[in-house]
Amino acid sequence: MMRGDAAGSPLTATGYFTRIEALLAQLEVTDGRGQPVDANAGFHAVTEWLLSLRDAGRRIMLVGNGGSASIAGHTKMDLCNQIHARACTFNDPHLLTSLSNDHGYACVFERGVDLWCEPGDGLIAISSSGQSENILRAVRRGKELGARVVTLTGFRADNQLRQLGDWNFYVASDRYGEVETAHHVLGHCLTDMAAAVDRSRRA
Repeated sequence: MMRGDAAGSPLTATGYFTRIEALLAQLEVTDGRGQPVDANAGFHAVTEWLLSLRDAGRRIMLVGNGGSASIAGHTKMDLCNQIHARACTFNDPHLLTSLSNDHGYACVFERGVDLWCEPGDGLIAISSSGQSENILRAVRRGKELGARVVTLTGFRADNQLRQLGDWNFYVASDRYGEVETAHHVLGHCLTDMAAAVDRSRRA
């Protein structure tokens, strides 16, 4: 697991960029059985899945806390704008505060999934630690309702969320900034690839 520059050495911009590049190059992708998948094959599979959800009029739900909520929101925007998918998050402050007040924050995304998820929908769950209870509950409920799941995690390789997805993208760092930066790149990569495939098919 990457932790930064050698002990005692100052952080430099170029050193930081090099670490992010290395983390992305070492990205681990696994399938629903926990088996390793070639990264390019994993991205191709998820890209095709996103387009199939769009074509079928299915919903793509995204969940995350804090910085991961921002990544979820940005990725949702790109999915809507670039491939015209029916993507949504549950970060509206009125909904978020109402559901958390009535049911507890541990249930806030689970309740959102329960309200909106239908069989055949997709769920993208983003969590640096892969241990957030509200994300885990949302994913388990989504699977019960027939959704397929993509996870983006970091920190421990054996985190719980990584065990739950149909496709799982794991960044081997224990630093929030590094994991979140990598996750943001992954979100852009998936949406940009999907948009490129869509344009080529329409040409």
